[in-house]
Amino acid sequence: MVNNAGIVGASLADVLPSTNKFWFQEPHLLKLNLILLVPMLSSSAFGYDASLMNALQSLEQWRGYFGDPKGALLGTVIASQSIGCLIALPIVGDFCDRFGRKPVLLVGILIICAAAAIQGAAVNLPMFIVCRLLVGFGGIFSSQPSPMLIAELAYPTHRGKYTSAYWTLFYLGSILSSWTTFGTKDIPNDWSWRIPSILQAGYPLIQLLFIWWMPELPRWLVAKDRHHEAAAILQMYHAGICDPDADLSPLVATELAEISHAIKMQQEANLVGWWALISTPGNRKRTIIAIAVGDFAQWNGVSVVSYFLNSVLNSVGVTSAYTQTLINGLLQLFNFFAAASAALLVDRLGRRTLFLWSSVGMLVSYVIWTACSAVNDETGS
Repeated sequence: MVNNAGIVGASLADVLPSTNKFWFQEPHLLKLNLILLVPMLSSSAFGYDASLMNALQSLEQWRGYFGDPKGALLGTVIASQSIGCLIALPIVGDFCDRFGRKPVLLVGILIICAAAAIQGAAVNLPMFIVCRLLVGFGGIFSSQPSPMLIAELAYPTHRGKYTSAYWTLFYLGSILSSWTTFGTKDIPNDWSWRIPSILQAGYPLIQLLFIWWMPELPRWLVAKDRHHEAAAILQMYHAGICDPDADLSPLVATELAEISHAIKMQQEANLVGWWALISTPGNRKRTIIAIAVGDFAQWNGVSVVSYFLNSVLNSVGVTSAYTQTLINGLLQLFNFFAAASAALLVDRLGRRTLFLWSSVGMLVSYVIWTACSAVNDETGS
């Protein structure tokens, strides 16, 4: 039995309703968890793009149509998605605070759908690059508000698993793109790469169909002095109470109090200024950890495998399009199951333990990979 106090904190653990039912036997929790799949799928757009570019580089049809881009030009094609992300980052936070998380998510979904359709119709490399830039721009508008929606809307005891599982669905996108491209690789014309490009809109279209049933973020509503709406959402999805005139359940009352306190603390923190991040030894340590964790997540080499697997496989002597696309597809399946396992274990083993052990595993993998590349360079096999 997992200790709820260790997961949600003592204050929430004391007011959690006691039940012997599984979550899917509770209608309000079943509905909530199905609705949460809408923001959960936002990470799939990034996963789809990462595996898509891996697979497209293995297709002779794509290389031939766009003049076999290499070196700096290939790097530009791949980096264009990240450039779109960088353009969107400075403004998306303000948009979320001003208009709410749900509208921003909707805008991101629409941009990705439009960009995927145009990318599938690209007639030259500049057009393809611009579409990838738009995918990155829309991807930030889709992915930035989604973790907040998940963390706020998820039932307290489910929150850790859901937030950890968010990037697990990155590989759901990778699975779709890798196996789609594996299936279209033998099409003898440019539809071999146009079909996977168009299907990049697949998961966003699913989100578009069901986003209308998703509520707004309670924290945002409280910050806008719309307390009654925030309470109604939490009552419906956390307590199963649909009567707007009913008394607040102890759980919802506690959650609203915590949200109000967090907003007050945030407002007070905004008055302090950025200097507070490094003003004391404790703050400096926390700031360094926060920056380092983000950097480590991006500099751990995963992007090499995500976007340049084709080049990596060529470096170890694997050059067949069939073999490369097959490896790409199998790798995404392995990644998905590994990430899902970690998400399910996060409340039992802790985030730090999983972080350290996965880092050790990646280090060992890169040592083996480097050795294999060196042997192939010297012997050709």
